[in-house]
Amino acid sequence: MKILVIGPSWVGDMMMSQSLYRTLKADHPDAVIDVMAPAWCRPLLTRMPEVNQALAMPLGHGALQLGERRRLGKALRAQGYDRAIVLPNSFKSALVPFFADIPRRSGWRGEMRYGLLNDLRVLDKAAFPLMVQRYVALAQDKSTISSAADLPQPLLRPALSVQPQEKQQALSSLNLTSERPLIGFCPGAEFGPAKRWPHYHYAALAEQLIARGCQIALLGSEKDRQTGEQIVNALPEAARRWCRNLAGETQLEQAVVLLACCQAVVSNDSGLMHIAAALDRPLIALYGPSSPDFTPPLSDNARVIRLISGYQRVRKGDADEGYHQSLIDITPERVINELDALCPKAGV
Repeated sequence: MKILVIGPSWVGDMMMSQSLYRTLKADHPDAVIDVMAPAWCRPLLTRMPEVNQALAMPLGHGALQLGERRRLGKALRAQGYDRAIVLPNSFKSALVPFFADIPRRSGWRGEMRYGLLNDLRVLDKAAFPLMVQRYVALAQDKSTISSAADLPQPLLRPALSVQPQEKQQALSSLNLTSERPLIGFCPGAEFGPAKRWPHYHYAALAEQLIARGCQIALLGSEKDRQTGEQIVNALPEAARRWCRNLAGETQLEQAVVLLACCQAVVSNDSGLMHIAAALDRPLIALYGPSSPDFTPPLSDNARVIRLISGYQRVRKGDADEGYHQSLIDITPERVINELDALCPKAGV
């Protein structure tokens, strides 16, 4: 069986989609799974052994470009795909498999996709409360499942691996010492500061960990660099040498390897949080207005800290600098206590 998956466009969603690929391979060991997704996804997909190849989606997020999607679909006809699984819920995401004439095209109903998908599922959100469950359900015949309880158990979680030589090379190339435990901080988050633990809390936690003999790596994209600088500048001068702001200095591939090097990771609700979970790193996940009820870190080695309940569609908090009060109220002392409980022998 040859399967084309139209993958998601966000880091966290892409990580959760690995549960689908793992389930497909468990059910069909000879299946060949190709994933079409934005080019930036390749560093993640190449670390998923279930994926045969990553096919770049050359169109920008949100662009319809009907003619280009038709061209892409027709070019895929020669590949002989037996099945397509469309993970995004948009109309445009279902066009390429339709134009490719793939016989079975599965996905959840959304944005008037009647006809484009011929294995259309109607989602009961209460029956499948987690995004990962909704992904995995698309691997199954819809006549056999009515809720998450019908899915194969245990759910196969995302799992990335990094080789020891990769870790050594990454530490050396960035002049990070192997003599101090490395703690990763992921202080960025999409949609602004309301989903971010305040930079001054990160700095206070970093100061305590550095005093214990650790070093800190701040990871994220270029847009997280300013937040990283705020954390570094809030530290006492003597501690700054042990806190490296690598946000914007590392590509996603390097960030994956560096997270694998970490003795522990502290992260906002973000894509890097899901990567750390897939690497099975001891992880403290900090949630505010966004909710772990839909997209939690999929790891037994993770601890979620959240002081409120329910999802709140907040883009900017009411507190100073746009932070959300529920994240301000998570103290550095609470986080370090969770770290001590999660990895008491890790040197943190």
